[in-house]
Amino acid sequence: MNPIHGKRILLGVTGSIAAYKAVELASKLTQAGAEVDVLLTDAATRFVSPLSFQSVTGRAAHTDSELWGAEAHVLHVNLGRPADLFLIAPVTANTIAKIAHGLADNLLSLTALSARCVLMIAPAMDGGMFAAPANQENLQKLIARGAIVVGPEEGHLASGLSARGRMTEPADLLERVRFQLSRGGKLSGRKVVVTAGGTQEPLDPVRVLTNRSSGKQGFALAQAALDAGADAVLVAAPSALCHAYGVRRIDVRTAEEMRRVVLTEAADADALIMAAAVADFRPADPAKEKIKKSSAPDSIRLEPTADILTEIGQTRAKTGRPCVVVGFSAETQDLEPNARKKLDAKRLDLIVANEVGRPGSGFESDTNRVTILSAGDGSETLPEMEKYRVAEAIIEKVTGLLEKK
Repeated sequence: MNPIHGKRILLGVTGSIAAYKAVELASKLTQAGAEVDVLLTDAATRFVSPLSFQSVTGRAAHTDSELWGAEAHVLHVNLGRPADLFLIAPVTANTIAKIAHGLADNLLSLTALSARCVLMIAPAMDGGMFAAPANQENLQKLIARGAIVVGPEEGHLASGLSARGRMTEPADLLERVRFQLSRGGKLSGRKVVVTAGGTQEPLDPVRVLTNRSSGKQGFALAQAALDAGADAVLVAAPSALCHAYGVRRIDVRTAEEMRRVVLTEAADADALIMAAAVADFRPADPAKEKIKKSSAPDSIRLEPTADILTEIGQTRAKTGRPCVVVGFSAETQDLEPNARKKLDAKRLDLIVANEVGRPGSGFESDTNRVTILSAGDGSETLPEMEKYRVAEAIIEKVTGLLEKK
């Protein structure tokens, strides 16, 4: 499901000190499964050698010297036509100007005219150059033609100044490429809402009642939905995890906050995946001031929180939205019977059950072992695998259900 895998990506590198970052970028794209063809301008070769790129991509890196070879009249066409994405990182003001005005005096600019894929550029230059009216006009020309401009970022520049001009980091560019290549996937035009993490219910202004959920499985589901082309919404309880570029994240803290957001977002959603560990109970009378150790109560009275999936089921019966609803069931015993009971009671399409006390499964783990039960009698037990792989399997089933509906 990784949208980068198997794609052909042209990586243009121009004459900026940031060219050294392009080697890392080429490596990351290759590791993600792309076929990466690198084009360097003459100025770029002053900063980094073609051999560096060949070493990390396993493919030839091309320079202007090849324009005068036996295949000079078709090389730029052979590179540009089959490409799925043309990324130029770093791109200088000079190359921006050339492409904006249709100049073709080197291999990179020739290929830019030949390519029919989306152009993505990551500028890198001194702050004054980036802000110059001529450069901004050229960027606007490219944007009007459909080019995607990523960055630049604020930071320390080669001139010693601090301004907006630093090339966006390779890891962030990889996220942008992944998002761009995911558009048009099987879930294109579909809205998928995913909840993640463990809610926190206040005991006093300092303390909360919570659980061990890390949010890893929910975040993986949001990424997998995005990779399938969906408009992904992540409703996240407190978590230190970072969401992927392109996911719309809404942060909540309590079960009640999650309830309100989920009911709103699910109203026009195609699918809802409730992976969050929502608290079943909350303190009935949270203290307004911090409870002192010397005056701690003998007991804490709890009250049940609202059942979000039950409310979703009631709304769904009236409106038909969300079209598909997936629940999660974290159990410590009688895994399938308990999960099946929840599946039927809440009228879910699927429920994902896992034993949270089992090694390599459940809370805080990077892997999971789950059983996916469907309405009726269907079930599938997956072997232990990374949580993103589990998420892929769930999203595939959601996609199948949506196609049927």
